[in-house]
Amino acid sequence: MAASPRSLEDLNARIVACDRCPRLRAYCAGVAQVRRRAYADWEYWGKPVPSFGDPQARILVLGLAPGAHGSNRTGRPFTGDGSGDFLYPVLYDAGLASQPKAISRDDGMKLNGVWINSVVRCAPPANKPTPEELRTCAPWLDEEMRLLNHLRVVVCLGKIAFDGFLNHRLRAGHISSRAAFPFRHAAEYPLPGGLTLMASYHPSLQNTNTGKLTRPMFLAVFNRARELAELGSAPV
Repeated sequence: MAASPRSLEDLNARIVACDRCPRLRAYCAGVAQVRRRAYADWEYWGKPVPSFGDPQARILVLGLAPGAHGSNRTGRPFTGDGSGDFLYPVLYDAGLASQPKAISRDDGMKLNGVWINSVVRCAPPANKPTPEELRTCAPWLDEEMRLLNHLRVVVCLGKIAFDGFLNHRLRAGHISSRAAFPFRHAAEYPLPGGLTLMASYHPSLQNTNTGKLTRPMFLAVFNRARELAELGSAPV
């Protein structure tokens, strides 16, 4: 067995090189080759998507998986699709991102006190990873949590990410059951070890276009996460 990664940079390099899920790797590569007409001039990333943010982060934002024509195209979480177009302006308003627009890996975006990843690192067909793929990808989150030494708050976007993080806590021996942690928007749960778990609806177009998740609802989650992480008040 390979030695544990020594840094977040080392971990990201291993994630990018991962080929443990043949279905996902074939799908991502195929999407990158065919491309969408609107992005015909892009050179798609087409690999597992590494995490992004501040290595000293106090807040972890955990999503589901890269989008086929979003992160699978740009190579950065929540960059280049509708979910990211909703997330990053809210992070900017909460004082956690340097700019409101996420376009590419080279757009100058910096995060302040935040680290972003997902429970599955490759884009899945129909945005639905299999249970086996979720289990196969889970060790990356375990390693990441070991390396993120300053975390105070984990914000899970959607129930699959929420359950994925609770499964990590089960594997780590910090909780004995998920039953005490029902998913609901803006839920907040103190966890053993000093972390606070927060939940939000996912900023998918299905949720944001229907009003299930509004910008004020989402901003309230991150303002509260900032408060719990003791990062000071959000800028006015």
